[in-house]
Amino acid sequence: MSTAEETTGGEVEPWDEVTPDAARRLLVAAVEAFAERGYHATTTRDIAGRAGMSPAALYIHYKTKEELLHRISRIGHEKAVAILRTAARGEGSATERLADAVSSFVRWHAGRRTTARVVQYELDALGPEARSEIVALRRQCDAEVRGIIEDGVRAGEFDVSDVKGTTLAVLSLCIDVARWFNVNGPRTPDEVGALYADLVLRMVGAG
Repeated sequence: MSTAEETTGGEVEPWDEVTPDAARRLLVAAVEAFAERGYHATTTRDIAGRAGMSPAALYIHYKTKEELLHRISRIGHEKAVAILRTAARGEGSATERLADAVSSFVRWHAGRRTTARVVQYELDALGPEARSEIVALRRQCDAEVRGIIEDGVRAGEFDVSDVKGTTLAVLSLCIDVARWFNVNGPRTPDEVGALYADLVLRMVGAG
């Protein structure tokens, strides 16, 4: 299955943010190459070849290989923030919102596992300025989950003594799904999302 065909609940990943079509094709090719070979082992020639284009054509749309990684990472992290923010600011109790946040976040990491591996595990390949931007987005993810847990503690729904550490554990658990999820495995992204939501609620002592 190609990156372009990865799904969560049947929704095709469109990369609608990326135009024109040639730039989108190069980005999808870069995701596949980075996930398969790693950022440092991938060349611009590799990326262009996967996209069916010449190496020279790549530089029309992206000045450097790092610019490609930065754009992939920014789009992915913006999506992650949106998923968690939607859950965090939704209606319902803290228990319901945390379950929604975890299941949605896990489904994304399973259904978009190739993209998610690049987004989550190639951060250190970025230069200082680009890395700083992505770190700020990661902090927003942390803040959304931490806010739900704090709400649950205040409401007496959760029994958590270390909110910061628990937030880190929850996010780490969700993100790791991208590393091991197999589309041919016994569970669907929805099933893994439901399982992890249950595990996290147990972790925070939800009734």
